[in-house]
Amino acid sequence: IFTKEEDFVIGKAQRLSEGKDISIFACGHMVWIAIEAGKTLEAKGISVEIINIHTIKPLDTEAVLASIKKTGCAVTAEEHNIIGGLGDSIAQVAAKNWPVPIEYIGTNDTFGESGKPSELLVKYGLDAEHIVAAAEKVMARKK
Repeated sequence: IFTKEEDFVIGKAQRLSEGKDISIFACGHMVWIAIEAGKTLEAKGISVEIINIHTIKPLDTEAVLASIKKTGCAVTAEEHNIIGGLGDSIAQVAAKNWPVPIEYIGTNDTFGESGKPSELLVKYGLDAEHIVAAAEKVMARKK
């Protein structure tokens, strides 16, 4: 999955994979980690739609709604505080228009620490394994 420069439009999400079982919305550094999690989920027979939300504001609500209407559940993945970020933006669109179960991957209102990036991703639950676990958890809550 590659993004071409001409595919980047401010306020327009990029669908990196098309799926029917779960939507994973990711931004920044978490996009490639979401792709890795998607590979693991696909190997388990779960069809994953991965959406790169490279601009949270303005949020591409059309892309969000199209995806969650198809899959019925979502995971958001961001590399910062879950309060007031991507997850809250996606949840607000869902709550107003098409409520679905959502799990958040991000830091849980805590201060960061210094260390090797790969170790910090694991410490704060920002790795592919946590995205996979969140996906499996939220899929169990689907109607």
